[in-house]
Amino acid sequence: QVVERCRELGAASAQYISGTMEDMAFAEHVVKEAQTSLGGLDMLILNHVGTSYFGYFDGDVGHIRKLLEINFLSYVAMTVSALPMLKESEGSIVVVSSMAGKVGFPFTVPYSATKFALDGFFSSLRQEFHIQNINVSITLCILGFIDTDRALHAAADVLLVPPAPRSECALEILKGGALRRRELYYRYGSTRLPLLLRDCAAELLDRLVRSRYRLDRI
Repeated sequence: QVVERCRELGAASAQYISGTMEDMAFAEHVVKEAQTSLGGLDMLILNHVGTSYFGYFDGDVGHIRKLLEINFLSYVAMTVSALPMLKESEGSIVVVSSMAGKVGFPFTVPYSATKFALDGFFSSLRQEFHIQNINVSITLCILGFIDTDRALHAAADVLLVPPAPRSECALEILKGGALRRRELYYRYGSTRLPLLLRDCAAELLDRLVRSRYRLDRI
């Protein structure tokens, strides 16, 4: 269905590969197939996510380990595999993250941990690229509440803020990668501006975050 929709929208060609990102070998396979089919890469967009729960942390360490494999380690594996092609094309890496990777949000402890890991890894990798004069950009996308089916199902009845449209969000992600921006904030008012409080008024930010939830519905 995705391939058909891409063609309807004017794509000259579109392909897909089925598999699970829990398997690091499959993450590498995806990139190798792209090289075989496309002859190289200009942009790598990392946007897959494992299923987690929305609620108080239940102490399940195994769940966090599994989520780290999907939401973090497979991103690393794909990046390592794609890097030779991206160096050759002087391309871009686009990492779809979240406000939950910048601020400690309640009810998303395992998910938030994986998003913080992405920030640490790719921000550090960007520094090394600069030192080594590697012309591959890294764009970290900091997203708020988006109206994807999964997000609406998990949090629509709990969050007091309206979701942003996914189609507009997808376009902003593409623009951010194409313009080689360091970080993309969407929507800006609900993502970037609260982060200004993080260092100068952390407790105030914590209270503002907690005020966004209908706690009686958790």
